Amino acid sequence: MKKRIFHKEEQSFLKGPRARWREFKYAVGVVMQFIKGFRALHFVGPSITVFGSARFNENHPYYQLARNVSAEVSKLGFTIVTGGGPGIMEAANRGAKEAGGVSIGCNIVLPHEQAANPYLDKQVDIEYFFVRKELLRKYSFAFIILPGGFGTLDEFFETITLIQTRKTDPFPVVIMGLEYHKDLIEHIGTMAQSQTISAEDLKLILFTDDVNEVVTHIRNYVLNNPQLKLSEAYKPSWLLGEKVVRRESK
Repeated sequence: MKKRIFHKEEQSFLKGPRARWREFKYAVGVVMQFIKGFRALHFVGPSITVFGSARFNENHPYYQLARNVSAEVSKLGFTIVTGGGPGIMEAANRGAKEAGGVSIGCNIVLPHEQAANPYLDKQVDIEYFFVRKELLRKYSFAFIILPGGFGTLDEFFETITLIQTRKTDPFPVVIMGLEYHKDLIEHIGTMAQSQTISAEDLKLILFTDDVNEVVTHIRNYVLNNPQLKLSEAYKPSWLLGEKVVRRESK
């Protein structure tokens, strides 16, 4: 019932102006969602976020691609973060777990539910898509986009826009599933030709289905960049109930 009530509250917010106290109450709720996310994810370590559809099962080639690339990237020492659901998200979390890495899910609360996948070391449930997207970006040093729908494209374009406009550092963005994304790749080329983006913007994205190329790209761009801080001196506080999620020992 609580989730159903929340869904109606968000619909009400998006309909336009309301009483000021209701807008203030909604804003406080957003802040509390951010704090919830910060508490859950602050100590997960340097991360890489994998975006992709919830609708591919484990027999699909894209599921296996997500599983493989996440396993190899995890071996670099990165935590793998996803939306926490099934499909590509499950595959990425599974690959990290199988490689002995840390697997995190930032799940979205929906009226029809989205069950968390079983390969998570830690998960946090978020009620707002925009809060969830910021949390998926905040702790990550690279982004891997696999085949997906509206949500995946939304996550990709907003992330690449933040990089293009220098609102965030030029972290690596990788698009995998070239056959699936062929029209998207062509359209990005069209944007460059039409000068709605610059030719330099094309260098912000790596298009490849080669897992080794992805690993090399991230290693070269992130691990060898002295300007990026992959570790911070933040320590959990037992008074606040904070814990570190650790990698499995091999």
